[in-house]
Amino acid sequence: MIEIAKQTLQIEAQALLNAKIDENFNVAVEKILQTKGKVIVVGVGKSGLVGAKIAATFASTGTSSFFLHPTEAMHGDLGMIGKEDLVLAISYSGESEELVRILPHIKRFEIPLIAMAKSKESTLGRYCDIFLSIAVEKEACPLNAAPTSSTTLTMALGDALAIALMHKRGFKHDDFASFHPGGSLGKRLYVKIKDLMRTKNLPIIDKQTKLKDAIVVMNEGRLGNVLITEEGKFCAILSDGDLRRALMEEGFDLQKDAYQYATKNPIKVEDENILASEALRYIEEHKIQLLVVVDRNQKIVGAIHLHDLVESGIK
Repeated sequence: MIEIAKQTLQIEAQALLNAKIDENFNVAVEKILQTKGKVIVVGVGKSGLVGAKIAATFASTGTSSFFLHPTEAMHGDLGMIGKEDLVLAISYSGESEELVRILPHIKRFEIPLIAMAKSKESTLGRYCDIFLSIAVEKEACPLNAAPTSSTTLTMALGDALAIALMHKRGFKHDDFASFHPGGSLGKRLYVKIKDLMRTKNLPIIDKQTKLKDAIVVMNEGRLGNVLITEEGKFCAILSDGDLRRALMEEGFDLQKDAYQYATKNPIKVEDENILASEALRYIEEHKIQLLVVVDRNQKIVGAIHLHDLVESGIK
């Protein structure tokens, strides 16, 4: 079974490597870029399922798009296709009955038509304005019947179109984040430090505060740290780790200033608009648990704990 799995992947991988990408691909990208309306993806069966994924990929990467089933189109949903839209039709044979039936209606309204099929000589190939080949030497199916290599190639070609369009549009992280506000992906690209950091009741003490008083503040703050300031400016941090190490020192004294046992020049950031995912990377890189946010004057505006990031689903 493992050998069959490897063989399947090799056949499908070879289909991708042998894909015919010609000047029509450039023409298709430019045509989509010029489209003022939406890209309407149509297909039946397995091609329809792949088409729905392509439409979703387009929509999430800056190309307004949705999937339309040809059967639904023939029963009233053709009205969803506007004169400024573009249709991307998918059929490996190019002869799918439900799809072929809507082609005259699309052409009647002079709507641009990009086709994905195995042959330009098919009905779909003859109707289209731009033809993209999804022909494969063979399917991975041992009967050479079930759509496998061909659907893999079709999906990959749809991805290639989406990526090319992203490059053309200069689609950046911020753009991507705006389309993915939910889930772990959205959190990683959209949530910022200011959205999660604590700003109230922070465990802040003055540089002259005695260690015994600092411990009380640490317990009340529930961050495992106290933030030390001098003339209102952040200058040091005393963590529970610092406190444990201090207990091992000769001459340890609760009456000494907490600053004496604290970490000087602590890790901090001055921009509360940094992505939370970047804050997590920063925390892991410096092996700390608390990241302090300060303003330009080094005054504390907030703090974000490793646990806050993890519990919020930031990865």
